[in-house]
Amino acid sequence: MSRPHHKRSRRPVVLGATAVAAALAGGLLIALPGGASAAPSGLADDFNGDGYRDLATGAPGAVAGAVAGGKAKAGAVVVNYGSASGVSAARHKTTSQSSSGVPGASETSDRFGTELAHGDLNHDGYGDLVVGTPQEDVGGDADGGSVTILWGGSSGLSGGTTISDPNASGHDRFGQSLAVGDFTGDGRTDLAVGSTGKDVWIFKGGFTKSGGAAGKLRFDAQIESGAYPRGAVRLAAGDFDDDGADDVVVGSSAGNFVYRGGAAGPTPQTEAGEGYAGAFAVADFDRDGHDDLVVGTDFVGVLDQTAKGGYVTVFYGGAAGVDTARSAVLSQDTAGVPGTDESDDSFGGTLAAGDVDGDRYPDLAVGAVFESIGSATHAGNVWVLRGGPSGLTGTGAQSFNQGTAGVPGANESSDLFGDAVHLADHNKDGRADLSVGAAGENSDDGAVWVLRGSTGGVTATGAVSFGASSVGIGASGNDPVFGDVMSGS
Repeated sequence: MSRPHHKRSRRPVVLGATAVAAALAGGLLIALPGGASAAPSGLADDFNGDGYRDLATGAPGAVAGAVAGGKAKAGAVVVNYGSASGVSAARHKTTSQSSSGVPGASETSDRFGTELAHGDLNHDGYGDLVVGTPQEDVGGDADGGSVTILWGGSSGLSGGTTISDPNASGHDRFGQSLAVGDFTGDGRTDLAVGSTGKDVWIFKGGFTKSGGAAGKLRFDAQIESGAYPRGAVRLAAGDFDDDGADDVVVGSSAGNFVYRGGAAGPTPQTEAGEGYAGAFAVADFDRDGHDDLVVGTDFVGVLDQTAKGGYVTVFYGGAAGVDTARSAVLSQDTAGVPGTDESDDSFGGTLAAGDVDGDRYPDLAVGAVFESIGSATHAGNVWVLRGGPSGLTGTGAQSFNQGTAGVPGANESSDLFGDAVHLADHNKDGRADLSVGAAGENSDDGAVWVLRGSTGGVTATGAVSFGASSVGIGASGNDPVFGDVMSGS
C-alpha cells in the first residue's frame, strides 16, 4: 500500500506548488496506446485491460487547471502504462479534479493523490484507482477529506465516483489511508478507508459507477483518535490465516493492529509491533500459503536499540493469523545488506513486495530517503531483500541509488530517492520491475525511475527515468513532488 503524505511533516522538506499543463484540465495529456484487448485482463493494476500492469504515481503538490487560474497544491495522479518494452514517459495519462468526469473541483491545497490504492472494484475486468484526498475541504468541514474511485476501461482511467464519508462530523482527513481486499470473504473486492478517528470503514464489493459501494461496515480500531496524525495513519490487507477473507492491518501512533476478516466485519487478532510504522508490505515471502506482514520502523525511538537508522520486521502468517512469535528483523546491520546503519537514515520508510527474479518467492524493496551518500545529504537509497523458503533474508540483497552504474541521474542533497517504491511486472516477462520515486528531485519537481527485474534480480541495465514535465506536469520551481506516492507501495 502507499503511505499517507502527512508523514512528510516529520521531515525537513519544504513543499510547494506546481503548474500542470493546460491540457490537464481535460485529463488526457497524450494519446493512449492502441489495441487494448477486447477481453480485459482482470489484473488489479491494469487500468486499460491490455494485459500489462500499469504504474500509478501521485503528484500531490501539482497545480491543476493552470490556464483557468490554477490552484496551488491541488494535486494530480499519473498512470504510466505497461507494455512489452515496460513503462515509459510517453505512455501516460494524467488526471486531476479538473479532468472531465472526475467529481469535485481542483482547489488550493486539496492535494489530490496524497494516497492511492487499486483493484477491480466493479468486477468488469479493468483495474480501478482509488484516490485519497485527506486535505480536501468538504462543504464547511476544513480538511474533511474525500475518496474518489477513478474507473478503468479500454481507454484507461475515465470518470470517477465519490465514496461519501459516513461519519463526517466524527473525524477529519477521511481517506488518509486506504486498502483494497476481500475483507468479508464473499469473493468481491472491498475498500477500507481510514481517517483521524478510530472508526475504519469497509465499503463492500459490488461497486457501481453510479451508486458506489454495495454497503458498508464500521469497526473501531484499538488506536488513538483526534488531532493529526492520529487515527488510522495507514492500512494494509492480507490473508494471514488463509481462510479466504483478507485481514486488515491498522497502523497508528499507538501501534499496529491486525483484524481478522469475515462476513460480519473485522475482529481483533493481534498487535504487530509497537509505535509508529513508516510503511507496511504484505506477501507470502516463504510460500507457505499464508501472507506475511512487514512493518517498517523508519524513525527509531530513543529507547529502541534495534538499529539506529531504521529497520523492518517481518511477522509471518500462520493458521491463527499473524504470528508475532515468529518474526525477523532486518536492517543495514543485517549480514548481506549493503551499507552502514547510521542514525536517521529512515530505512523502512517505504516498502513494496514482488518477485524480481522469477523464482516465485516475493522479494521486498526497502527505501531510506534520508540515506546520505558522500556529500549528498538525504540523497536516498533503495534495497531489494530476497524472499525464499525460510522467508526474507539479507543474503543476496541489492542496493540502488543515483550513483549506481546504469541508474540515470546523480546523487544530490534532498533528492529523497526511495520516497516511494513499487514492484510489479510491467512487461510480462515474469519478473517484477522496481519503480522508485524521488519527490525531492530537482527542487521538489520530483521524478520516477524504473529498473527491470531479471533472473539475477533487479538490474540497472536499460533503466529509464522521467520527471514531472515529461508527464505533462509543470515543474521548474513549482514543487509538484511527483513520485511522492505510488499505488501498491
